[in-house]
Amino acid sequence: MNTTTQRTIAKSAEDIGEIVRQARKDAGLKQAQAAALCGVGTRFLSDLENGKPTLHLGKVLKVLHGFGLNVLIKRKEFGE
Repeated sequence: MNTTTQRTIAKSAEDIGEIVRQARKDAGLKQAQAAALCGVGTRFLSDLENGKPTLHLGKVLKVLHGFGLNVLIKRKEFGE
């Protein structure tokens, strides 16, 4: 995640959690620091990083935005 042009396809809540965890670590932040900067609780960030599939989408997007991560929704091509 160190490059600004890297693209990652997330197919599960666990994938999103790993992307967020890596972004936080790349930023050199502890969970409590990152949660405060993103405006969410530490427990929420922990659940997100651990791939909990039932989290509030609005808060997930808030965290992604806080780390400068964009969400692109693209129709899957045949054969993917």
